[in-house]
Amino acid sequence: MHVHPLVTDTDTLRRLCDRWSQCDFITVDTEFMRESTFWPILCLIQVAGGDDAAAIDPMAPGLDLKPLLDLMVEDEEVLKVFHAGGQDLEIIYNLTGRTPHPLFDTQVAAMALGQGEQIGYSNLVDSWLGVQIDKGARFTDWAKRPLEARQIDYAIGDVTYLAQIFPKMLQRLKKTGRGAWLDQEMERLADPSNYANDPDQAWRRVRVPSRKPDVLGRLKALARWREQEAAAKDLPRGRIVKDETLADLAGHPPRRQADLAKVRGLSATWAGNDIGARLMASLEDAPPLNDDELPPRDDRKPGLGKDGALVADLLKLLLKIRARDIDVASKLLARSDELEALAAGARSGLPMLEGWRYDQFGHEALDLVEGRVAFAVVGGKLKMTRSNPEAEEEA
Repeated sequence: MHVHPLVTDTDTLRRLCDRWSQCDFITVDTEFMRESTFWPILCLIQVAGGDDAAAIDPMAPGLDLKPLLDLMVEDEEVLKVFHAGGQDLEIIYNLTGRTPHPLFDTQVAAMALGQGEQIGYSNLVDSWLGVQIDKGARFTDWAKRPLEARQIDYAIGDVTYLAQIFPKMLQRLKKTGRGAWLDQEMERLADPSNYANDPDQAWRRVRVPSRKPDVLGRLKALARWREQEAAAKDLPRGRIVKDETLADLAGHPPRRQADLAKVRGLSATWAGNDIGARLMASLEDAPPLNDDELPPRDDRKPGLGKDGALVADLLKLLLKIRARDIDVASKLLARSDELEALAAGARSGLPMLEGWRYDQFGHEALDLVEGRVAFAVVGGKLKMTRSNPEAEEEA
C-alpha cells in the first residue's frame, strides 16, 4: 500500500477520493481535540483503501473536504470501516448532517467473535496481526502545527492495520455464519439520531436526587440553556456551569438574579451580568416534566418488584452462560433493560425476541421466565436443564 505525504490541497484529495471510490471498502479514523471546546476540533482524517493510504489535514488553509465527505455520506457502493467509530461518526455528522453509510465497526464485529464488548484498537491489532503498536504519539496535541513525521506515521497506521484486519475478520464472520448478526447493529450505529445534539434531552445526562416533575422540569430548562450557551461560546458544558450546580439550581431555584451570588459554583458577577439574566430567564415558567418523560423510580429495575428483580437476575445469569457457551459478547445478545422488561412481562418490541437473537438466546430466556427450564450444576459447570411441567402436574 502506498502511503502518501500529508494531504493539504483539494486537488490531491479529489484524486485520492476518485481512487477510493473504486474500492469495495475504505478504513477511516480521525484525530481530534475537544478538551477545551464544545464542538470537537477535527485535526486529522486518515483513510486507507486499495493501494492508497493518506492522512488529510483539515486545518490546512484552502483545503475543501467536500470530495471526502461526499465519499463518506453519498457513495453507497463503498463500505466505510471504523473501529469504535462513535466519535468519528459524530464529527462527520456535525460536518454534513449525515452519517457514513454503509459502515462497519470492527469493535462491534469483535463482539460477535468472542473478543469482548469493547476491545481496544491496540489489542485488536495484536490479536489479529501480532503487531504491538507504539503508543508514544497517542496523547499528542493533534491541533499543533506542523505535525511531526512520527505523528503522521502513527495516525496512518490506524487505518493501514485496519485495512489488513477487516478482510480477515470478514472471512471469519462468514465461516462462523455470524455476519448476518451484525447487520442490525451496523444500521443502528449509522442512525443519524444517535449523533444529533438535542438540547431538550441534555437533562438526562445530569444526576439529580429527585423525581419531582417541577424539579426535573427546571433541570430540563436549565440543561437546554446550558447547551445553547456552550454551543454558542464553543466551550465545554462544565465551563459554563457544572452538573452539580445545575442540579442545585433545579432543586432550589433562586427567586431573583441577585440570589445567584449565593449559589456555590457560580461567580458573584452572575448576580448582575447577561449570562445570569439568561439563566434566570430559562427558569421563568419552566413547566413540570411530563409524566411520559419521568425516569422510572428504580433506574436499575423499573417496575419489577422484588420477585421480578430476582427473575431479572436469573436472566442475567442465563445470558452469561449462553454468551460463554457460544463465545460472544453478552451485550450483543441482550441488554439489561431488555431482560428487566422481559421479567416485568413484556413479550414484544424486544430485539432479543427477534431474528438471530431469539434463536441464540431469546427462546431460552422465554423458557426461563415461563418455567420451562432451570439451572443445574453438571460436571462442575452451571448449565440449563429443561423441566417437565406435565410430569410435575401428574405427580
